[in-house]
Amino acid sequence: MNPLLKLESVTARFKAILDNDIAVPEVAIVLGSGLASFADAIDTQTAIPYAQLEGFPVSTAPGHEGRFVIGAAAGIPVIVMQGRIHYYEGYELDDVVLPMRMLAAAGVKTFILTNACGGIQDGMTPGDLMLITDHIASFMPSVLRGENVDAWGVRFPDMTHVYDVELQDVIRRAAEAVGIDLKEGVYLQVPGPAFETPAEIRAYKSLGADVAGMSTATEAIALRHMDVKVAGISCITNLAAGMSGALLTSEEVNEMGEQVAETFAALLTEVVKTLPR
Repeated sequence: MNPLLKLESVTARFKAILDNDIAVPEVAIVLGSGLASFADAIDTQTAIPYAQLEGFPVSTAPGHEGRFVIGAAAGIPVIVMQGRIHYYEGYELDDVVLPMRMLAAAGVKTFILTNACGGIQDGMTPGDLMLITDHIASFMPSVLRGENVDAWGVRFPDMTHVYDVELQDVIRRAAEAVGIDLKEGVYLQVPGPAFETPAEIRAYKSLGADVAGMSTATEAIALRHMDVKVAGISCITNLAAGMSGALLTSEEVNEMGEQVAETFAALLTEVVKTLPR
């Protein structure tokens, strides 16, 4: 199906499922691996499993429940994606970013993308949170490849500030307010699902990457193409391959995400409270 027609179809189904008195919030939060508990902590109005939307991709990755949760965090309306779609699950990139495009088309103006990732930056430890200031997506196919959809954005969108500068300052102040030593750096996306080799990590570090993961950058590109504000926060769940000598497992990723859930929730709640209106 034509990407624009598919988006319009899925967006219409999404709006039809919502009760008439439930508006689509202007703020969306996408939760990464092991970080799903934040959705359980908000004041929920309704929840929509991805499987309820015909033609919508369904999460298959461990730790990704696969539903939209609409409610309020600190009294502010939000929509939370409890689980995302990954390229390594076998989906085409148009499907990977379909949830973000749908929410943007439905009226979301600000996205906070979160993820679990491997730390590369010297001094990082599992459990650290990092503000994404930029990304490297050169190892992924372009999500904008193919005929441009002019209704979404220009053919050659500028990516100088993928991650909104004003939102970065909001997150820095929120971290200070709740007492979090927030790291900052560049996120590098790889296709997955295999973890990176130590040689690859050394190469990524030489390119300027501070963390590596399997999501987020392609989503951010699609959203910036649609002229939507984007912020990114990474949870360092492990040191990347070769950094510690330990073998890497997905269980470790989810376990560490759960361990920092309270700190992560405090940061996100403070960010939502202080977002510019």
